[in-house]
Amino acid sequence: MCLFQYDDDPEPEERGPAGPLYVPVRPGTAQVVLRIFRTPLGERTAVGFTRPDLLAATLGAGHPWIRLSESALRALASPLGGCLLTIDPTLTAPAVTPAPTQARTRTGDVAARAL
Repeated sequence: MCLFQYDDDPEPEERGPAGPLYVPVRPGTAQVVLRIFRTPLGERTAVGFTRPDLLAATLGAGHPWIRLSESALRALASPLGGCLLTIDPTLTAPAVTPAPTQARTRTGDVAARAL
């Protein structure tokens, strides 16, 4: 692992602060509640976006957010077990929904799937 930066490096070893971030919060509560996500490997992570259009493209238009600095986001996420910080994620999975139930008729045949 190289600890030195060179002018021709396409990406520095450690990135600088991201600046003010657009941080997704949980909708439908009277108070603002930070949302914690999971990485593809299952680790908990706090998420921040550098622009509101990136947040809308990933989580959907109208998703509630607040502005926080990177250090404030880390301080809020730390007690919640979100030690990682992900900036501008692009891939998300759909929300988990319960599997549709199947109705059975008196004879035991499957009538229809509930949608």
